[in-house]
Amino acid sequence: MSATTAATAPGAGQARTAPSASGPSALARVRRADRLRATTVVLVLGVLLAALAVTALAVGSVALSPAEVLGALAGEEGRARFIVTGLRLPRLALTLVVGGALGLAGALLQSVVRNPLASPDIVGLTGGASAAAVLAIAAGATGRTVDLAALGGALAAAGAVFGLSGRGVTGTRFIVVGVAVAFLANGFLGYGLTRASLSEAQSAFFWLVGSVGTAPWGDVLRVAAVLAGVGVVLLALRRPLAATGLDDDSARAIGARPVATRVTAILLSSVLAAVAVAVAGPVAFVAFVSGPIARRVRGRGSALVTATLVGGLVVVGADLVAQHLVPGSLEPPVGLVTGVLGSPFLIWLLVRGERRKELSA
Repeated sequence: MSATTAATAPGAGQARTAPSASGPSALARVRRADRLRATTVVLVLGVLLAALAVTALAVGSVALSPAEVLGALAGEEGRARFIVTGLRLPRLALTLVVGGALGLAGALLQSVVRNPLASPDIVGLTGGASAAAVLAIAAGATGRTVDLAALGGALAAAGAVFGLSGRGVTGTRFIVVGVAVAFLANGFLGYGLTRASLSEAQSAFFWLVGSVGTAPWGDVLRVAAVLAGVGVVLLALRRPLAATGLDDDSARAIGARPVATRVTAILLSSVLAAVAVAVAGPVAFVAFVSGPIARRVRGRGSALVTATLVGGLVVVGADLVAQHLVPGSLEPPVGLVTGVLGSPFLIWLLVRGERRKELSA
């Protein structure tokens, strides 16, 4: 709520001249209820994530019981330990950190831009990372070089959006400019594919769909380290980030710097999206859907932690579907499943927005 709205709200003048005795206690009750809801949501999502994780470690060509899975994780020797820790756990860990990074990237961008369409998928950050990574692959690069290229591509896309969307870095213009940057990135992506050899192009095509099939621990640790680092920075920025919920004039009136905070948050979102794309490809719609789902279940307050958990749930669940529920002998990449699930969500969000406009007109 803006300062002007708060000042003109019913009862504002009476609250300043004759504070109600029940006001502070009512506010305390609201805050306690909000903290209880936040804790409950995180616990429920954590339990769901743990259940999906055990399922992912148990099912496969060799089925294991939950007891065998837990025993293998505890260090018990035997066949189950090799299957769980050697084969399935690295893939599960990669899906968790990639989903968490994309979920946090999308929710962070949507919160500071104040638009549910502002996700790395839509505004070109993921496209910039993908284009730069494919150009690097076409040039023969591998490993850390591809990671750095993806980061450079995402930051270049973010810089283009910054420069073209105006001083406020928010609103509809930000989305439109981002979509244009995404199309430009697709052009570079197509050029990179035409310059690649047949084997490089085939590898790039599979990677571009979004895949967690190969999961070396180095990739897992790299994404986890960036996710943890960004989390620490966001914790330090929690007050400035909360102020971005106000209009810019109100935020400046309480000493905040909304544009600088917004730019910092978008850069952090770019880094998260880039590192996730570098190791797993552009897993479609995870960054887009995690924020709205998290805000719906979280209610008031910051939904960044909730969105991180939702992103992990979405990717782990989609990978289970891709591995075990899609018919046929060829396992599809996880990005195909998230794309199939995310497209209807985007259509629903757009239709819902148009209906709200019609009702308010």
